[in-house]
Amino acid sequence: MDVAARITSKGQVTIPKPVREALKLSEGDRVLFRVIEGERAILARTPDLLELAGSVPVPAGVRGLPWHEIRRRAWSGQLRA
Repeated sequence: MDVAARITSKGQVTIPKPVREALKLSEGDRVLFRVIEGERAILARTPDLLELAGSVPVPAGVRGLPWHEIRRRAWSGQLRA
């Protein structure tokens, strides 16, 4: 999808509605601009931290342990999946 937008005198751009809909963007969402080779940019929706919950498997042996214990085991190399 190619959709054009205009830059205002203050350097602002309104993200066109078809792009907002395709990326499921709504008011308050955060986006990331990545510049590629100085000529192109990618706009991406950044996930809310809560949306990432459950995306990383937690080994059964460490579920429910205090965070400081999980970190200690991970740093000492004891944590295995």
